[in-house]
Amino acid sequence: MVFLFIGTQEIILILLVILVLFGAKKIPELMRGLGKGVKEFKDGMNGIGTESEKKDEDKKDDTQK
Repeated sequence: MVFLFIGTQEIILILLVILVLFGAKKIPELMRGLGKGVKEFKDGMNGIGTESEKKDEDKKDDTQK
């Protein structure tokens, strides 16, 4: 329930603290990693799987033919 009271000023303060702690160069890397993690999670939920799993399945199909 505390999150209901977070305003614009608090969000800006949190973002500034993150900027100071991690630096401007690390933030894009962190966001990129977070985006990849979310994409893999969604793919896993949809049953698509990862690239390595797809390659393994292709190799199995080739050996079975």
